[in-house]
Amino acid sequence: MGPADLHRIMSHIPPQVAENLIVGTATYDDAAVYSLGGDIAIVQTVDFFTPIVDDPYDFGAIAASNALSDIYAMGARPVIALNIACFPRDLGEEVLGAIVKGGAEKVNEAGAVVAGGHTVEDEDLKFGLSVTGIVEKSRITANSNARPNDMLVLTKAIGTGVISTAIKNEMCPEESAEAARLSMLALNRAASEAMVEAGARAATDITGFGFFGHLFEMAEASGTSAEVWLEDVPLLPGAARLAEEGFLPGGAARNRSWLADKVEVDAGVPMSVASLMFDPQTSGGLLVAIPEQALGALVQGLEAGGCMHSVIGRMIPRSDRMIRARFRRP
Repeated sequence: MGPADLHRIMSHIPPQVAENLIVGTATYDDAAVYSLGGDIAIVQTVDFFTPIVDDPYDFGAIAASNALSDIYAMGARPVIALNIACFPRDLGEEVLGAIVKGGAEKVNEAGAVVAGGHTVEDEDLKFGLSVTGIVEKSRITANSNARPNDMLVLTKAIGTGVISTAIKNEMCPEESAEAARLSMLALNRAASEAMVEAGARAATDITGFGFFGHLFEMAEASGTSAEVWLEDVPLLPGAARLAEEGFLPGGAARNRSWLADKVEVDAGVPMSVASLMFDPQTSGGLLVAIPEQALGALVQGLEAGGCMHSVIGRMIPRSDRMIRARFRRP
């Protein structure tokens, strides 16, 4: 479902108010956070989707990595997960077995456990997980906590949407397909631990609303705007060329339409690069907002954890456009 549709639907839900509800639906954050008393809170999320790769095991593992990412974006540690599967019976039990095995092994890699789930018969295959995590309240990285002059750091390259589209059309170079597969399989665990230790204020993960969409939600929730240096935004190998050739998924057009009056892109930005900022991502990286004085500690922690990273912008005071995208850093 597109972001504009989702925002309209969510507007029909009465404001959810509870004494222990720390993060709910108001800021469109990555997961809900509920206090258990003292300094401990639980973090809850759910995510599932149709296959984006052909291999069943990889599909399960990528779906798990994607769902776990919401927990990591809140600065939390996942502890338990439940499978959600919609499955056509004619695919055969061995296919579903491989999917759930891939998901379970990725959850175990995260230090958590799959404790059950729910399946239904459906015409279309879908798989994902509901994940619960725990977090110290003082370490929650809600998307509403960014402040002007915070630096923005991205921990994975952009382009899984266009690459997945090219794969479906059998027009994707092997190098691009493999780079996207490995990126989607990679957990955001080390990146999350590094940002929490460095004292990050806010974070979000880059998924279906694209880079610009999730940055917009962070800026809106925080009462700020953002300046982005697109030359520094990392792209997966071949993603720009595939965007130029028109392999943009339908979600990219929906994201662009939603953000039409919220984003200002400099005239000198290549069209392919600008298009990729709206590209829906699967199991994307973390976008971290951190005070400039703590940036060095974050970079050091990311490097120690073997995480790709790039400083791609900064938060600025609220202006008429939520995102101002330049090609080069001023």
